[in-house]
Amino acid sequence: DRRGLRYRDQTELGLAQIRTELDSVVDFWLRHSHDAVHGGFFTCLGREGAVYDELKYVWLQGRQVWMYCRLYRTVDRFRKPEILEAAKSGGAFLRKFARVSSTSGQWKCAFCLTRDGKAVKIQRTIFSECFYIMAMDELSRVTGDKDAQLEAEQMMKQLIHWVRVDSSDLGRPQLPGDVPTNSMAVPMMLLCLVQQLTEGRGQEMALKYRELGSWCVKQILQHIQRDGTAVLENVSLDGAELSGCQGRLQNPGHALEAGWFLMQYSAEWGDEELQRTAINKFVELPFQNGWDKEHGGLFYFLDVDGHCPTQLEWSMKLWWPHCEALIAFLMAYSQTKKPELLESFSQVYKYTFSHFPDESGEWFGYLTQEGKVALDFKGGPFKGKKKKK
Repeated sequence: DRRGLRYRDQTELGLAQIRTELDSVVDFWLRHSHDAVHGGFFTCLGREGAVYDELKYVWLQGRQVWMYCRLYRTVDRFRKPEILEAAKSGGAFLRKFARVSSTSGQWKCAFCLTRDGKAVKIQRTIFSECFYIMAMDELSRVTGDKDAQLEAEQMMKQLIHWVRVDSSDLGRPQLPGDVPTNSMAVPMMLLCLVQQLTEGRGQEMALKYRELGSWCVKQILQHIQRDGTAVLENVSLDGAELSGCQGRLQNPGHALEAGWFLMQYSAEWGDEELQRTAINKFVELPFQNGWDKEHGGLFYFLDVDGHCPTQLEWSMKLWWPHCEALIAFLMAYSQTKKPELLESFSQVYKYTFSHFPDESGEWFGYLTQEGKVALDFKGGPFKGKKKKK
């Protein structure tokens, strides 16, 4: 219909601008982030690209290696020697310094390192390890380094043990008042890793992680609560709603991200029911509930009962939920061809590209509720080179 044609035309223009932005972002990080002395990447970059802190955050190092490798492998215009060399430098730095031995003899990745690779901090979570796995697997694909692939699979085996068998080696004490929780970030990231490790590696690898992928999907679907009217960030281990602020918390960006992970999984295994659930409950619903009707953009956090969230940054507009929404709606449209999904993509696109890009290169990451720049750095402990498939 005419509406569909109009939004398809707008989308073509939008995709052209996205390609231009991607070129600019890659150039920004190539010019400013590489540490020619010690290897790896600086991630704390100011508005113009100046380094304001030399600490190197392992999960962001992993994301940057992954992105360089992915671009080099899959996009012809990025098949440049400087991109491959940057990826190899980051990978070598990670392999040399990121892993620190725990008291049990298992490898744990540091959260951040000094410029020359000394461990500064270790978190009691799995996320540094997640991005180490993604970096090593993608690096192995562009270099042919089988040891890097083996390291990714060994770390994945350890991750699965921490999540599904025994988390004690993460270092988090079991306190009597601490209620065990299914946080959506964990099965969501494991599903992402399953898709990363199995992509193009044949039936044997797909079957190796088939049960884990199915488990991750079931864990994610537990977060659909209140008779299908809300996606909650935290639920109990048996899928029940938790009490208090933790139980009422919503993170629209995470829900949207989980949505496109589920869509990818449903396409791989031909699961049409899962595809419908992913689009209806993890894409359209969080977008409807999370969009700021007054100022535009997606809220960072919400309380399902309408209370003020206790996260101080709850009303801010961050770059990454909007990236997740762009991917989710474009993927949903590509799978269904429903024009309303393209219309939502256009809505997110207009806000995103009129607020986050900066003429100095790269994007601002943190805006006020009204859409004004709150923090003008381009990289920090939690924002690096954007990682997207």
